[in-house]
Amino acid sequence: IQKLCDRVASSTLLDDRRDAVRALKSLSKKYRLEVGIQAMEHLIHVLQTDRSDSEIIGYALDTLYNVISNDLEEEEQEENLAKQVDDLGSQFTEIFIKQQENVTLLLTLVEEFDFHVRWPGVKLLTSLLKQQGPQVQQIILVSPMGVSRLMDLLADSREVIRNDGVLLLQQLTKSNAAIQKIVAFENAFERLLDIITEEGNSDGGIVVEDCLLLLQNLLKNNNSNQNFFKEGSYIQRMKPWFEVGDDNCGWSAQKVTNLHLMLQLVRVLVSPTNPPGATSSCQKAMFHCGLLQQLCTILMATGVPADILTETINTVSEVIRGCQTNQDYFASVNAPSNPPRPAIVVLLMSMVNERQPFVLRCAVLYCFHLCCPKYLAGFVACFNLLASLVATGNSVSAGQLLCGGLFSTDSLSNWCAAVALAHALQENATLKEQLLRVQLATSIGNPPVSLLQQCTNILSQGSKVQTRVGLLMLLCTWLSNCSIAVTHFLHNPANVPFLTGQIAENLGEEEQLVQGLCALLLGISIYYNDNSLENYRKEKLKQLIEKRIGRENFIEKLGFISKHELYSRAAQKPQPSFSSPDHMMFDHEFTKLVKELEGVISKAIYKSSEEDKKEEEVKKTLEQHDNIVTHYKKVIREQDQELEELKQRINTLTSQNEQLQATVTQQVSQIQQHKDQYNLLKVQLGKDTQHHNSHSDTFQMNGIQTEEVSKLKEELEEWKNKHELLQGQLREKDSVIEKLNSSQLEMGTTEQSSQTIRSAGLEHNSELQKELEMLRSQIQLQAAEISKLQMENQKLQVMVPVHKREPQSVLVLVMVWVRVCRCVWEQGHQAQGGLKLLKSEVKTLSEEKELLKQQLDSSSSTVAILQDEKSKLQREVAESKKEQDDLLVLLADQDQKISALKIKLKDLGVPVEDEDDIESGDQGDEDEDGDEDEQD
Repeated sequence: IQKLCDRVASSTLLDDRRDAVRALKSLSKKYRLEVGIQAMEHLIHVLQTDRSDSEIIGYALDTLYNVISNDLEEEEQEENLAKQVDDLGSQFTEIFIKQQENVTLLLTLVEEFDFHVRWPGVKLLTSLLKQQGPQVQQIILVSPMGVSRLMDLLADSREVIRNDGVLLLQQLTKSNAAIQKIVAFENAFERLLDIITEEGNSDGGIVVEDCLLLLQNLLKNNNSNQNFFKEGSYIQRMKPWFEVGDDNCGWSAQKVTNLHLMLQLVRVLVSPTNPPGATSSCQKAMFHCGLLQQLCTILMATGVPADILTETINTVSEVIRGCQTNQDYFASVNAPSNPPRPAIVVLLMSMVNERQPFVLRCAVLYCFHLCCPKYLAGFVACFNLLASLVATGNSVSAGQLLCGGLFSTDSLSNWCAAVALAHALQENATLKEQLLRVQLATSIGNPPVSLLQQCTNILSQGSKVQTRVGLLMLLCTWLSNCSIAVTHFLHNPANVPFLTGQIAENLGEEEQLVQGLCALLLGISIYYNDNSLENYRKEKLKQLIEKRIGRENFIEKLGFISKHELYSRAAQKPQPSFSSPDHMMFDHEFTKLVKELEGVISKAIYKSSEEDKKEEEVKKTLEQHDNIVTHYKKVIREQDQELEELKQRINTLTSQNEQLQATVTQQVSQIQQHKDQYNLLKVQLGKDTQHHNSHSDTFQMNGIQTEEVSKLKEELEEWKNKHELLQGQLREKDSVIEKLNSSQLEMGTTEQSSQTIRSAGLEHNSELQKELEMLRSQIQLQAAEISKLQMENQKLQVMVPVHKREPQSVLVLVMVWVRVCRCVWEQGHQAQGGLKLLKSEVKTLSEEKELLKQQLDSSSSTVAILQDEKSKLQREVAESKKEQDDLLVLLADQDQKISALKIKLKDLGVPVEDEDDIESGDQGDEDEDGDEDEQD
């Protein structure tokens, strides 16, 4: 080994150093101590200097792993047992990590993709964590990106490295919350769940087991990671784990292990040690994703191994613990039997069956304790239906099973049934009083006895210690804080002598526990005694104890309970965990009751009669006070209910109010839109204060006349005047034409007179042509004005109907709005003044509605007036048009006459000047007039 170390240190050739390291590797398993002492420093130097050669790096890492690791074969362990006494692995690890740079160097090598470097590096780092976990964890934690480098191992495509990476992370995350959080936020949950799915869930191999162990490390007692796991919807991905097939006969050992770890992982998320809020949210998530339903399927399946069934019962118990929704679902689960039976009944059958495994019976008891509130109502009915201990028919109730187990010959069944019934009675005064009326028929022909009497009868028969302990725990729970039950118990004259006899005797260690419980039961009978029985008043019972037992002896026997080892074990956690059935003596809930009553009973024994009287007076005062408080609590509770109802009603009214306000707002916006449209119509129709000519004294539209109507009237008046002027001119021309006609008849007198007439006619013809041109231009302007008036009339016809319809739609909306406001006001009045603000708003809106209604009424009158004016304008326009048509006809007749006169003048030889085509008609008329004048 020394020569090889020298070769590693001094050889210049890489091949020589590689061969020397290979030789050291082969010797490192057998001569672990020597290689570790002499070669470790040289191997670390090789890791630092020869990183370019992956082969020598791999040999060096393997050698260091063999030196540090304690995972040797059995034969080598036997041969080197003496050498391992000093824990060589831990010592060599301490030497290696003394220089933190060595661990950092190892993290760098783990990043290499080369298989011969990465795999040995992962194994060496895992071994270091096993030997000196906390120290190596701290070095990795402070190393830059140390944890992130190791997380990359889960993504390696080579399964060997990936699987060893899971083992490495297991060691890295042990008992280190900081590293657990970093690993979780490096997407570890996603990767691990993917690996479990790829490997076949519960049917997978040991890789699934390693992943589940790593998940437990990350989640157990780490609230941050549990919240991250829940919020990341990873609980939903757990459901396929528990989808077992119908054929459950083939359960391999690995599958049992995997499923066991999966159930434990579910329990980690809903553990009683977690914060209540986190546990409740996980329970709800498990119900909504169907995980609880899947667990209940396993619970009711056939062929499931006993340890898996036990762990499933414990898991279901904690999933439903304190969650009303989950308890309701579990209460509705039925076993696939004929007829169907509730799941809890099937489980109770297993609990009272002495052939079932012990751990399974403990699990059922724990499950019943957590879900028994769902079955309290049916207990008394079930017990009352018992005519005997034999169930009639095929249906078996929970009460029958508990009663049968309570009086069975199996002591463990007695204990389990008694504790289960004690759980149901705990802090339930109503059920305690109701069970006093339960009567049992122990055999045919004998009168029935009460359940309480039957329990005391079994106690006095000297049964097994476990049976007596269970019955005494049941009686102590039953009598505590229930004076009526104490009176029934003392009414049997054999009970008190039996208890005093048990306490006074000097028995062995096995009976000391029974003596302590008897002392506790007698102390409860004194402390909760209401002195209703003259022979068993408090003072007489204390005198009896002092005479037959002695106060000191009584207190000593009472202390046997809390000093017992099994009592201390039971007080640690609520889930029953006993190594054997013989150790099953105390229940966790009963230990709480003992702690509560042990001190007060000790004080009650030493109190004098005067102190008892004072205490009685104080109790009575307290009872009166409690009654008053209870009365006021009841009143307050009723008021709270009324307040809740009123709050709900107010919330309903508020929501309705919001809806109505939204409707009102919408209606107001629509009304505002109609207002805007109305104002726009006002602007379009115009606003003025002048009166129409036809309604100069009476016609007003809200005090404002439209400019457009007045302008139209003025223009019509102007056109009428022009029309009259044109008619006058036409009449004059008609008279001229008549004169021309008369002159034409008198043409043949003399030629001079003809010449004179011709010259005068030419002059007059020119004047007529000028007048005709003026008339034509005026007619064209008048035609343009008439077309303009027609277009404006059409606009008015379009606008006025629209304006007529708008007030009607506005009025309808206002009426709807009025009804809505009235409904809101009535509902607000019923809410006892809670909506006063709404009332004021409705009142204001009602006033605004009245104003709007008045405006709409005035608008309606305005529209009616506008319609009348429009009709008048239409008639006037039609008359004007008719008159213009008549004028055009007259003008056409005049043109024809002028043309005829022109022809006649030409025939008479009067010259007529030629004009353009457009003006030829007019000039022809003038020539004809001239000729006629000459003729005249």
